[in-house]
Amino acid sequence: MAARFLWRSTRKLALAATAAGGGVAAAAIATSDDPVTALKLSFTVPLRLARLSTTAAVIAFDYEYSLWGLQEESIERLKVKHAVHVRSAHKLEELCFKNGGIYIKLGQHIGQLEYLVPQEYVQRMRESLLDRCPVTSYNEVCEVVKKELGGTPDEMFSEFDSVPIASASLAQVHVARTHDGQKVAVKVQHPHMTDTAAADYATVELIVNTLHRFFPTFDYSHNPVAWIPGIHLVMIELLCQVVILLTIYQELDFLVEAKNSVKCMDNFRKLSPHVVDCVYAPTVYWNLSTSKLLTMEFIEGAQVTDVKKIQGLGIQPNDVAKLLSQAFAEMMFRHGFVHCDPHAANLLIRPLPSGKRSILGKRKPQLVLLDHGLYKELDLPTRTNYAALWKALIFSDARGIKENSVKLGAGEDLYALFAGVLTMRPWNRVIDQSVDHLALQGNDTDRSELQMYASQYFLQISELLRRLPRVILLMLKTNDCLRAVNNSLLKGSSLETFLIIGRVSSEALIEAQLSQTKSSLYRIKLWLEELLLEVQLLGMQIALWLLQLRKALSL
Repeated sequence: MAARFLWRSTRKLALAATAAGGGVAAAAIATSDDPVTALKLSFTVPLRLARLSTTAAVIAFDYEYSLWGLQEESIERLKVKHAVHVRSAHKLEELCFKNGGIYIKLGQHIGQLEYLVPQEYVQRMRESLLDRCPVTSYNEVCEVVKKELGGTPDEMFSEFDSVPIASASLAQVHVARTHDGQKVAVKVQHPHMTDTAAADYATVELIVNTLHRFFPTFDYSHNPVAWIPGIHLVMIELLCQVVILLTIYQELDFLVEAKNSVKCMDNFRKLSPHVVDCVYAPTVYWNLSTSKLLTMEFIEGAQVTDVKKIQGLGIQPNDVAKLLSQAFAEMMFRHGFVHCDPHAANLLIRPLPSGKRSILGKRKPQLVLLDHGLYKELDLPTRTNYAALWKALIFSDARGIKENSVKLGAGEDLYALFAGVLTMRPWNRVIDQSVDHLALQGNDTDRSELQMYASQYFLQISELLRRLPRVILLMLKTNDCLRAVNNSLLKGSSLETFLIIGRVSSEALIEAQLSQTKSSLYRIKLWLEELLLEVQLLGMQIALWLLQLRKALSL
């Protein structure tokens, strides 16, 4: 019966995909200014759709037939499931590489969802899709450089390495030197990205809409195929919305990316001067930058998840985790202008250039932010509601969680689920008064529990994601990336990072209220709230120290 369902499902999906593929291709030809490129797209778009449909079908059948008749939780089933995970992750990786573009974005984000998808997928996606994506040939790179800057790489730079040091979904990076001897990183956009991005988005959106249309009442929570990463509806739906928020063409305009990096650092200087020395964005060489080519200062540093290299620099991973939480809390709650693609390849760590050290003599870290293409602005109401929600989450305030979740669009029926999606903790843990109520241990038990909840509340999660504003969906994506980085650094959650989030969100709320009032009495009330906040945070800090001491003594 399951096999017949899969066959009917695949056939419906393939027919819809083929029809839409022709439509997308026709639209590309009709709207493109480049007839040659448009003609090429008329063949490649249906081919990309066919690859997606075929891969989804092959993975689905592999799971269904490989696990058929095997007893739940038996050793044999676990072994077979592991083998299918490995095969399917490989097939998904092949799809991402062959189709490129936003498919690589999808694969990258799957690599951040270690608490929701099997480790076989996470490991495969992280190893291959973060900074080792398909490479554009050097001849094509030369064509891009000549078209954008008016000369070949050898003419525009004194040195230009023909082999890229990294390749991502949208571009690749070459090391070069300017004619005055400055070492730079030159980011070159892959050819035809603008054309394929729109078609790729239409493809992914088609798959989601088709699944909703043909299988509106399908019980995903009890079907073994529903938990296949890569075709999991909730995941695709979330990522589909994220792709919209790439604003497809905006992220492909490198001058927008350059302006974002400047605005980001301006915000830290003006709104967060207490941490500005600890955050850095490479300097842009505007005379050597265009919408498809970006030249920046070359920065030496350790990738944020390279714990051994970070320790080799004399920096503590825990200090890196705290700085990461501080920087992104400042962006979310104070600046309202957020870097929304903080995966490991976009974050470097180096010692603070001033040479400052901690009390224990360890070198202090500086966070270097790369790839500023995907930012999102939070308007004042959204920013304050989001800050209030995180404050309520940190302080286990059930009433505040409900109130602000509703304001952000979750609804009175799904606010508890929204809190769970944000924290990756069940509701009873979210409102627990213990200081470590939001902590994740990073172990298999945590992963199994979260995967069980995600499967159990599949339809509710899907409904929640449809309700939430797109800006909040991007915050969820950002949280996924940060959670993955923290887990790589610490093998779990740092309780101190939650204190940082609690402090920054609470202070940002008070600052927002102060800026909107001239009443002396109200200002006194806010000052008293700030004093109470300090007492609460001190109490939590003491409780944290005692908890850490107890754990140390037990060991």
